[in-house]
Amino acid sequence: MKQILKNRLLIFLGLLVFYAIIQILLSTNILNDVLMGINVILAVSLNLINGFTGQFSLGHAGFMSIGAYTSAIITYKLGLPFPLALLVGGISAGIAGILIGIPSLRLKGDYLAITTLGFGEIIRVIFLNTEYVGGASGLSGIPKYTNWTWVFWIAVITVVLIKNFINSSYGRCCVAIREDETAAESMGINTTYYKTLAFTIGAFFAGIGGALYAHNFYIIQPETFNFMKSFDILTMVVLGGLGSITGSILSAIFLTFVYALLQDYAALRMVIYAILLIIVMLFRPEGLMGTKEFSLKKLFKKGEKSSEFTVN
Repeated sequence: MKQILKNRLLIFLGLLVFYAIIQILLSTNILNDVLMGINVILAVSLNLINGFTGQFSLGHAGFMSIGAYTSAIITYKLGLPFPLALLVGGISAGIAGILIGIPSLRLKGDYLAITTLGFGEIIRVIFLNTEYVGGASGLSGIPKYTNWTWVFWIAVITVVLIKNFINSSYGRCCVAIREDETAAESMGINTTYYKTLAFTIGAFFAGIGGALYAHNFYIIQPETFNFMKSFDILTMVVLGGLGSITGSILSAIFLTFVYALLQDYAALRMVIYAILLIIVMLFRPEGLMGTKEFSLKKLFKKGEKSSEFTVN
């Protein structure tokens, strides 16, 4: 018990130090980007669906756009508080996850990927043809409420909640479905229920990520949330490791810096993404971290065997 408390205190102190370093870099204009925190939220939430539950979803940009537009309407059009906009943006995306998830999660593999991809495009076209939210021009003049403090602590909350979900009996059922859905069903696990649950949680946090995104850039357009956005998030998950929260965090931070360095060369950025994926698939197909997680026990105790699904 004392060791667990010590480990958690070390993690908390590490988080505070990381928060302070980034805050100093932002204050001194050495770093001018809070996108890495938003990308961490998006990558970890998609990893819950794709990595831990084994469902190949390509609709994360669609959930992100629902959260972005909903929160922007709440603050910009209705003048309500930002925390309420974040919550409602996440809930609206989560409800969309339930509505889409129940019928589509009976599908598997490529069929599910095509269905979720189609969902993302349908959402994009709906916003594209809705004059209330600006149509193709999008919404501009959205108040800038997003800052590093909001992004950092919401990212921490996202990681902690999803990690606890994965380590719960619900999360174990999701992992069992990923390993062998037929065997999980034969053991009495309601696979559709748990897949929909994981899909809804992932969509909820994608919606919150979208809300943070909208209030960081003043303007959102339907084209911002096209297929390439889903591909960006999927790249972070695959590069870090399907089934590793630590891998998603590291790859999200790394690819955000790559994005910032190459933002004036969009075409080159996609080439680099493709090359990275090819290299990973050739030399480490399970991703940088595989299904392993960061563990203080592994760090300080040599020779101790690690648990694949524990973040201490």
